[in-house]
Amino acid sequence: MIITPIIGILSDRTRTRLGRRRPWIIGGMLVGIGSLFVMGTAPTVLLLGAGWILAQIGWGTALANITTSMADTLPEQQRGKVAGLVGFATQVAPVAGVVIAGSFVADPLLMFLIPGVAGVVFTTLFILFSREQDSRKMVFAEALTFTRALKKYIFNPLKHADYSLMWAGRFLFYFGLTLNTTFSAFFFASRLGVGVSEVAGVLATLSFIGIGATTLGAIGGGFLSDKLRRRRIFVLAASLIFAAGVFMQALASDLPLLFAGSLVASVGIGAFSAIDQALLLDVLPDRDTDAGRFMGIAGFATSIPQAVAPFIAPAILVIGATTAGGKNYSLLFWIAGFITLLGGLVVMRIRSVR
Repeated sequence: MIITPIIGILSDRTRTRLGRRRPWIIGGMLVGIGSLFVMGTAPTVLLLGAGWILAQIGWGTALANITTSMADTLPEQQRGKVAGLVGFATQVAPVAGVVIAGSFVADPLLMFLIPGVAGVVFTTLFILFSREQDSRKMVFAEALTFTRALKKYIFNPLKHADYSLMWAGRFLFYFGLTLNTTFSAFFFASRLGVGVSEVAGVLATLSFIGIGATTLGAIGGGFLSDKLRRRRIFVLAASLIFAAGVFMQALASDLPLLFAGSLVASVGIGAFSAIDQALLLDVLPDRDTDAGRFMGIAGFATSIPQAVAPFIAPAILVIGATTAGGKNYSLLFWIAGFITLLGGLVVMRIRSVR
């Protein structure tokens, strides 16, 4: 939350022959590589944690600038399908990384470095083949000072009304999503009447199948959004699909319905992640001068609910609990579904995008 916007602000003003984004992608990748060595050789938990933070900064910087480059160059008619394909990669990459890393658990250094090679290869390919204009002749009305940089962390919601509505819709969706996913293991265990450790295999299987469902939603929703030249209605539809899946889980009393509800929700997650990303690119303010800044601020709408929702959820879980120490997971899931649905309705108020 702290680093991403300032990196975006600085990249907006970077003037090099390589353009504004590629130097930061290269720098982030190099820092990311260094972080893998730190983690792979860390003799203490403290140093491992430091390496992890370094990895978040390095690879996060590279990824953020790759994403911002979409705002710089991607035509409107391609944003949905590209966001869908990115969503597909986001689902497959972690699984592939875990599988690869799992083959080298005996050697901690290789366990980090071998998956890291994939990151280096694909990031390098992007650097080599992406097209970005020389930014050395860019001129800015005022110099960037520390105070002005801090002020860029906030924006006027009335001046950028559609961006604000997109931000609010994303916040609500990810708030509901976090309420749902954070306690999934406990919910499944409670509904099936078993211990949490006993549902690990069920959740692993469901997660693997869920990749296909999420991919279907991401690619299908993204391509349809571009083809029909609509964003808002697809965001609302994604919210409805996710809410329907969550409601199915809240009502379920057996494993088949729990599975079905989870897969339906996964389709909604995939569709929302793709189309919402395309919508963000459509309503992004000051694209030519402040794209990195506003892309960074948009990240708050994802990171804040993911941090806050797990702390609020326990207060919901005890409402109407029928036994001492019991948890009302059904209420939590109903609230999660309604919050995400509200996020889709908020997006429908956007006016500059169909």
